Amino acid sequence: MGLPPGTPELKVLDLLVSVAETGSLGQAAGRHGISQPAASMRISALERQLRLVLLERGPTGSRLTPAGTAVVDWARPVLDAARALVSGVAALHADQQGRLRVAASMTIADHRVPGWLITLHGRAPETRVALRVGNSSQVADMVRSREADLGFVEGPHAPGGLRSRAIDDDELVVVVAPGHPWAKRRTPLPLRMLAATPLILREQGSGTRDALREFLREAGELAPPAAELGSTTAIKSAVTTGEAPAVLSRLALSAELHDRRLINVPLEGPRLLRRKFRAVWLHETPPSGPAATLLALATRGQ
Repeated sequence: MGLPPGTPELKVLDLLVSVAETGSLGQAAGRHGISQPAASMRISALERQLRLVLLERGPTGSRLTPAGTAVVDWARPVLDAARALVSGVAALHADQQGRLRVAASMTIADHRVPGWLITLHGRAPETRVALRVGNSSQVADMVRSREADLGFVEGPHAPGGLRSRAIDDDELVVVVAPGHPWAKRRTPLPLRMLAATPLILREQGSGTRDALREFLREAGELAPPAAELGSTTAIKSAVTTGEAPAVLSRLALSAELHDRRLINVPLEGPRLLRRKFRAVWLHETPPSGPAATLLALATRGQ
């Protein structure tokens, strides 16, 4: 079955998403290496193709119309799938080369690994990297079974049976839809209320879920989840319906918090909800060569 008539090109959808993230047609154009007039022409052509007004253009920037917001929401998973396709093909080629096999949890794979790999390529352009993505428990299992030379996981504790090094940390935040009652709270949310509320959670084995359970240990057991979903993108989409809150990495929420499609609910108490990012490897095979270079880059946060 072919694509439906009128299917937009990925490049112009990516440009529209960049406008949503930056709030500026000019900044989006710069991100894509084109002029602002060229970007404006491409968005206008997309509006004609879809027969929708997607942007409200003004002297202080460009804002998405309600139709534009809907198109961006639909475009994001399409673009994520396209990137996964390209990364997967590259990983298949890398598997054939058999150079450096890396496994990473989803948040780290999305928001940290690309920068590290770009720098690694600049230093060792001959290195071929095969990247596999899973939750933290799955990544640890890949390293234990020698399917990956180096893993990157998140969570409150290092996985058992592996050497590890803390490389960074990450803030988790409570988010709700704008129409949710918590969005209008005038006081910070008590931890006991968060623990007692059914949340939209990642699946068992997720570092985000483990970190949340550890953080709320003194406030009580987590309530049964409102839903369990296998990706951050799916959880964000579910939260926007207003049914239930979620706790997610701030790294993954910049666009949604910026345009207030999701609202951050502050927590009671002096401590932030944080978790560690760690590199992991087998005791008997410490990182060497490209793996050691990648570990050094990750440790320095590059």
